[in-house]
Amino acid sequence: MQKEQEQLNIGVLDIYGFEIFQQNGFEQFCINFVNEKLQQIFIELTLKAEQEEYVQEGIKWTPIEYFNNKIVCDLIESKLNPPGIMSILDDVCATMHAKGEGADQTLLQKLQGQIGSHEHFSSWNRGFIVHHYAGKVSYDVGGFCERNRDVLFNDIIELMQSSEFPFIRALFPENLEAEKRGRPTTASSKIKKQANSLVQTLMKCTPHYIRCIKPNETKRPRDWEENRVRHQVEYLGLRENIRVRRAGYAYRRVFNKFLHRYAILTRETWPQWRGEERQGVLHLLHSVNMDQDQFQLGKTKIFIKAPESLFLLEEMRERKFNGYARVIQKAWRKHIAVRKYVKMREEASDVLLNKKERRRNSINRNFVGDYIGTDNHPEIRQFVGRRERIDFADVVVKFDRRFKTVKRDLILTPKFLYMIGREKVKQGPDKGQIQEVLKRKIEVNKVQSVSLSTLQDDIFIIHEAEYDSVLQSIFKTEFLSLLVKRFQERTDRKLPLKFNNLLEFKVKKGGWGPFSSSGSRQIQFQVGHGDEAVLKPSGKVLQVSIGPGLPKNSRPTRKDNRKSRYMGNRAPPTKQNNSGPHLKGSRAQRGQQTSSRGSLLRKQASMEQPTLPRLQNQHRSGPQHPRNQDMGFMNVPDQGAAGLHRRLSKEVKPDPGAGRPKPKPRSPQCRALYAYDAQDTDELSFNTNDVIEIISEDSSGWWYGRLRGKEGMFPGNYVEKI
Repeated sequence: MQKEQEQLNIGVLDIYGFEIFQQNGFEQFCINFVNEKLQQIFIELTLKAEQEEYVQEGIKWTPIEYFNNKIVCDLIESKLNPPGIMSILDDVCATMHAKGEGADQTLLQKLQGQIGSHEHFSSWNRGFIVHHYAGKVSYDVGGFCERNRDVLFNDIIELMQSSEFPFIRALFPENLEAEKRGRPTTASSKIKKQANSLVQTLMKCTPHYIRCIKPNETKRPRDWEENRVRHQVEYLGLRENIRVRRAGYAYRRVFNKFLHRYAILTRETWPQWRGEERQGVLHLLHSVNMDQDQFQLGKTKIFIKAPESLFLLEEMRERKFNGYARVIQKAWRKHIAVRKYVKMREEASDVLLNKKERRRNSINRNFVGDYIGTDNHPEIRQFVGRRERIDFADVVVKFDRRFKTVKRDLILTPKFLYMIGREKVKQGPDKGQIQEVLKRKIEVNKVQSVSLSTLQDDIFIIHEAEYDSVLQSIFKTEFLSLLVKRFQERTDRKLPLKFNNLLEFKVKKGGWGPFSSSGSRQIQFQVGHGDEAVLKPSGKVLQVSIGPGLPKNSRPTRKDNRKSRYMGNRAPPTKQNNSGPHLKGSRAQRGQQTSSRGSLLRKQASMEQPTLPRLQNQHRSGPQHPRNQDMGFMNVPDQGAAGLHRRLSKEVKPDPGAGRPKPKPRSPQCRALYAYDAQDTDELSFNTNDVIEIISEDSSGWWYGRLRGKEGMFPGNYVEKI
């Protein structure tokens, strides 16, 4: 098929290889000639071209001697000085075209006379031998002249060209007028013409070779004839190819392409090297500490000797791409997480939108979920199912029927709501110790409703069929949003939320005295002053007063300040009369206050509370004089010898005495009542009776202090002030 323009294409050329039989005739001669030409291309494009490239680029290397079969191709197809076998064959066929007998012997005689002295040619009584690249092949001249004659005469070609079908006419493109003026075509001339045309086409391409080796003649597996395989390896040119490759360089690339591929390895070359390309290539190679004997720089290309050196470059390139991909992936995941948590915060805010006032310091707070760190507290985790995911966990305040408060660990999972307390063991080997006890377990779908006030307080009531639970948590918005979501997943309906400043709840039956029977209690909310709720119990009514907060239509802003990220916005616990059990310094208190908050609350004190340097700076609030002002006029002028004596007295200092007693520390101190092991890097570890310097105190119960030169957080209920 012929086209007007050139196109890119991929072709597959399947070659059987040299044919060497016991009796070889004209057909084997033509086939072996084509294979010889293809072998010549292989040598030209691999061995010879590679060595010539080294010479052109000025690369130092050891030349490898290899056999070039061009001399064999010239022996077969050359026209003059001396003529080749095919030219002699055509000449014999032209001079003896009318005779059939004796033509083959005439051919043999002419071959012996004209090329008998050729080093790759020899004759015998019935034919001749050609020393091909694949080895010696003997050809019987019987039938050479007869098979070489073209039996497709011109009158037959003219008949086919006069056909009405274009396809048939295209099969015979011969120009008979031009051929009439010359010799008639022969089979060998056509073979030679087609072979040269194939060579020209292949020289325009970039060939890739697949060498097939025949291991045996039996066509059975695991049958290996070593001599046959060795012979094929030799005549296919594999040995020379391997020798040249070993002596040369496994990789070569133009400077600009090399820089473009490996530019990511250094900052200087990325995204583009500014300077001479040769220096940029050297900079890349030195950055990976490649040995000098492993590469050479030519005029326009870089040559790398060992494949391992190239693998090093590729591996470092992959690592760079992998590292940058991780940076992009991390940034994208962070962006997605921020969007997710902002959405969660807005959804949680919508639960209370236009229904309840918001606290100023918590509206923009990020949600953490597990504020206790249940993974580090198996004594708490034991009450939760093994495969249950904890959505929310925090230490909350629970009000009993007498409005006395006690700490509880509130845990929310997709199925249950847990309230965990602590009690002292009265019997058994653990008598006197504090242990965790499951106080209540409520199925999420059994929650009837949740009641809250319209003010900015943190009190909410969970209504259940048996009795209600009155709780106080500064993370009420986060807890309610998760509870509403889990309730809707379990029941396919929304959780009823009631907002009123007069709330009523049922109490559990039990106890003795005037509050022993089951009944109801009330909580009355009223506007007061300040952001902390003031609690005043009176009989069966608890009065709660708190100052006004943000408007009910307040929503969290997109841009968080620094304090909200580190939970510095957490408000201190409410001040109230607490006549319930208080186990200061015990294991229970440590589990409730110390370990429950985790490192997030410990960051609060260091960010909210004023530190000692800030207190010292407050004394400097008076007017400050410029430092660069000349105050020399305030000095007493030197007067003669007295002034000289005064200057000398400054240089000669008296021997130090016993020294003054150490001044008392300016900061308050405290003594440790119990030993404490730090559970985070920003905590202090101390033993009983250690004296700690207090830097700042926080209402959350975590203080900031200094011990043995180290500063950190420590629980305030483990110490007493001195």
